[in-house]
Amino acid sequence: MEREFTLEEANAAVEELRPVVERMVEHGQALNAAQRAQLRLVTRIAGNGGDMQPSDLGELADTIQREADAVAACAQEITAAGAQIKSLEEGLLDFPSERDGEEVLLCWKLGEDDIRYWHGVDEGFAGRKPL
Repeated sequence: MEREFTLEEANAAVEELRPVVERMVEHGQALNAAQRAQLRLVTRIAGNGGDMQPSDLGELADTIQREADAVAACAQEITAAGAQIKSLEEGLLDFPSERDGEEVLLCWKLGEDDIRYWHGVDEGFAGRKPL
């Protein structure tokens, strides 16, 4: 069963999860950078491979795996706390809640001090409404 948060509980969770979300976003950015570098390297190999060391591709693969593992560990910690990750890149989280007898999601994004928005379960970020 999904955990349901009061606004106070969700804001307390935000305080605990903020550093984890910051790490997740940083590792996600590093992962994306490594994947782009790998693509450039593979493209170069497909050309003539010019001036490459055999270890270059292996080092990038190791970096990609390390960053992916770090993102996964952060995501696991966030979901274990009951939050839903809506955007890894932006650090966007939703917290299941209830408003006027209706299931809703309290919405928080990295950079915001606390939770100030909510939206229906079938709406996304664009449907955020002030509390």
